[in-house]
Amino acid sequence: QVQLVESGGGLVQPGGSLRLSCAASGSSFSIYGMNWYRQAPGKQRESVARITGGSRTIYADSVKGRFTISRDNAKNTVYLQMNNLKPEDTAVYYCNIMIKGRDYWGQGTQVTVSL
Repeated sequence: QVQLVESGGGLVQPGGSLRLSCAASGSSFSIYGMNWYRQAPGKQRESVARITGGSRTIYADSVKGRFTISRDNAKNTVYLQMNNLKPEDTAVYYCNIMIKGRDYWGQGTQVTVSL
């Protein structure tokens, strides 16, 4: 059974930084792409960043230059380093992986950017 557990969210002031982690278990993930999504209140869930099995990275335009996705295959963990945070980054952040056509999601971690 694949499980994803996010951590690292919290309250931060504008301009601050947070590092999210997503620990995966139940399979070997090194060959699969992994994703971070977010969902703000009243809005649809949106893709934030993706890292492929070959560690190629793709970012939403809104976070380019501020967020960095990375992975540690030995720890089955993917990270999202978020710098220069803005109030519009406030959302629940979810880790996601698709394996053999099936989507798996973590429970989400709240990120709030506010004074």
